[in-house]
Amino acid sequence: MDSEKLMARLRRGGYTLLHDSSDTSAKIVVINTCGFITEAKEESVNTILEFAEAKRRGDIEKLFVFGCLAERYKDDLRKEIEEVDEFFGVSSFDDILTAVGVPHVQAPAGERLLTTSGHYAYLKISEGCNRSCSYCAIPLIRGKHVSTPIEALVDEARLLAGKGVKELIAVAQDSTFYGVDIYGKRRLAALLGALSEVDGIEWIRLHYAYPSQFPADVIDVLRDNGKLCKYLDIPFQHVSNTVLKNMRRGVSRRQTYELIDKLRSRAPGIALRTTLMVGHPGEDETAFAELMDFVREVKFERLGVFTYSEEEGTYGATRFKDALSPEEKQQRANAVMKLQAEISASLNMEKVGKTFKVMLDRKEGSYYVGRTEFDSPEVDGEALITSDKPLSIGHFYNVKITSTDDFDLYGTAEKF
Repeated sequence: MDSEKLMARLRRGGYTLLHDSSDTSAKIVVINTCGFITEAKEESVNTILEFAEAKRRGDIEKLFVFGCLAERYKDDLRKEIEEVDEFFGVSSFDDILTAVGVPHVQAPAGERLLTTSGHYAYLKISEGCNRSCSYCAIPLIRGKHVSTPIEALVDEARLLAGKGVKELIAVAQDSTFYGVDIYGKRRLAALLGALSEVDGIEWIRLHYAYPSQFPADVIDVLRDNGKLCKYLDIPFQHVSNTVLKNMRRGVSRRQTYELIDKLRSRAPGIALRTTLMVGHPGEDETAFAELMDFVREVKFERLGVFTYSEEEGTYGATRFKDALSPEEKQQRANAVMKLQAEISASLNMEKVGKTFKVMLDRKEGSYYVGRTEFDSPEVDGEALITSDKPLSIGHFYNVKITSTDDFDLYGTAEKF
C-alpha cells in the first residue's frame, strides 16, 4: 500500500511507472523493502543486490531503496551496497520525490496506483503497534499504533470502489486495537460497519486481529453484516503457557481456547485463519506437543507457520538464547503443516456437492482461478473452476464443488 501511494504521486509528477521487477526498461528503480523476519529481509537484500548489479552494468541510472529494512539498517546497507543512490525510511515519500526529481505533488487522500488485480485491494486501517511481543521488531520500525480516522478510510474505500474494487482487505499490525488512540476506545466494529455502506464494495475481509482483549462487538459484525466475509485472520502464535509468556502475548492457553469457542459459537460458519510460530525460546518437546494437539483439536480452516528468528533489538534477542537449530525449527514447521494438510483436506471434502459464491481472480490454462469468502488472496486455498462459457475476471459466480485436494477446491460455475 505504501508502494501504491508513492506510485500515485510519481505518476502525478509525470513518470511512467512499471511494477514488474523483471522489466528492464526502467531507468530509475525504487525498491520497497521488508525488515520483519529473516526470510523477508533476505529477499529484500537479494532484490537490492540484483538491481545494484544492473546499475553496475549501466542498465539503470538511479537506484533508491525505502521501507522497513532501510529504516532499520540504512547505515549498514549504505556501507555494503554502494550502488544504491540513497536509502529512505518508512515515511519518506517527500524525500524520495526530491531524489527522483519530482515536485512535491500531493495526490488526493487515499489515491493509489493498484498493484493487485484491480477487483480487490488492501486497506491499511492503522500503522504501528503498541504491543511488546518478544520476537517482533515492528514497534522498533513503525513506532506506536496510529489509527486512520473512519472518515478518511471510508473516503479511500469510495475511491477504490470507483476504480472497480469489490473486495477490501482490512489490514494493520494490530487491527483489533483500532481506534483507541483517536476515539478513546476500540472502534473496529464501527469502522467495518461504515465501510460496508460504501456502494460497490461487496466483500470486506479482516486480517491480523490480535487475540488479547478481542472486541466482542466485532464478532457480531462478522455474524450479522452480509458484506463481511465469514473469515478472520487471528494469529495465535502458540498455545503453551510457557511459550506465550516468553512471547509476551498477553493471553493464556485457557483464554485462547475460550476465544476460539466464542468466535465459532457466536459466528457460526466462520473460517479461522491463524499463524503459528515454532522454535521460540521455551518451546521444548512438551510445548511443541501442546502446539500439535492444539492444531489437531481446533482444526483451523486456514493456517500458516513461521520459524522463530532472533531479531536484533527485540526483547527475545536480549533475554533468551535461541537454542534450536534452523533444521530443528524447520522440522517442527513441516510437522505442523503436514498435520494441517490432513485437516484441510478433510474440511475441503465436506464442501463437495455444495455451491459457493466465488470471486474470480485470474485464468490459468483451462482453469479459472477464484476464491470463496473463506479464502484470502496469496495466502489461502483457491477454487479452480471449469466453464463451458467464458467467465469474467473480477466477477462473482456460483460454483458447485466437484472435487478437492489438500488446500484447493475444484468446481463448475454459473453466473452469480
